[in-house]
Amino acid sequence: MNQFGKVAVLMGGASTEREVSLMSGAGVLNALLSKGVDAHAFDPAERDLSDLKREGFERCFVALHGRLGEGGAVQGALEVLGIPYTGSGVMASSISMDKVMTKRIWLSEGIPTPRYQVLRQGAYDRRQVIEVPDTLGLPVIVKPAHEGSSLGVTKVVGYSGMTEAVASAGKLDSDILCEQCIEGDEVTCPVLGTGDGAKALPVIRIVAPEGKYDYQNKYFTDTTQYLVPCGLPPGEEEAIQALVLKAYRVLGCRGWGRVDVMIDGKTRQPYLLEINTSPGMTSHSLVPKSAWAAGINYEELCVSLLAHAALDVGASA
Repeated sequence: MNQFGKVAVLMGGASTEREVSLMSGAGVLNALLSKGVDAHAFDPAERDLSDLKREGFERCFVALHGRLGEGGAVQGALEVLGIPYTGSGVMASSISMDKVMTKRIWLSEGIPTPRYQVLRQGAYDRRQVIEVPDTLGLPVIVKPAHEGSSLGVTKVVGYSGMTEAVASAGKLDSDILCEQCIEGDEVTCPVLGTGDGAKALPVIRIVAPEGKYDYQNKYFTDTTQYLVPCGLPPGEEEAIQALVLKAYRVLGCRGWGRVDVMIDGKTRQPYLLEINTSPGMTSHSLVPKSAWAAGINYEELCVSLLAHAALDVGASA
């Protein structure tokens, strides 16, 4: 597929999700090569991004994860270099990486998301930490405000666990998000496309061991079940897809993304947790599973995403 020119698969990087990114990037690279694309691995942790321009790369497939890969900085550098890239642009990437800012925008648009409280480093004391459940109830989910892959996430079931949970999240981020825990079905819904042309893929229902969908169970075990068709009650999948599309569009996302959702087991109200603008592409990842259910195989998915590489400023590819 010479129409793409020389393609860099950005993988690895210096974020906390480097290991997962290397797995995603390897999968994407092999898929593109199998389709005849002139694709090459490129690790920004080991090489300067300016090498992309110097070595004649014409497009980038962003398989980076975490703040230093999908948080807008790399996207901004690619804008300056004038090299079209997959996924959302600078602003949407930056906002989506910030769970608190994402929530604020969603709430302003009437999109349901769990109630929350933010603890900013240096601006809270032990008493304020312990009192968080007074506002949000128990259990409470405590997480870094700018991380992915469930890193630093703790489900706190009693007041005594708050201090340790906040300390754990604080090792990864200066801002800590404390969130109302929604008990019920855990689902995720990928989106492909941009603007009015964006389409939601089939919803996947996630059934993790002991309900613990953490970093280990996401990437390194085979005991988590991914149900697609999701088996939700009639009408729920369509309602979630419509809600996810709205959430994706109001943030200005493009190319692709994935929104994680919790459904209250009693009321059946869906609550959006966060959006991922550079989803995983490993053997355990959810976008490829959903795409397969929609009749799109892994190689076709990778080529399609690459075909829609674009820039915020200048012509789209």
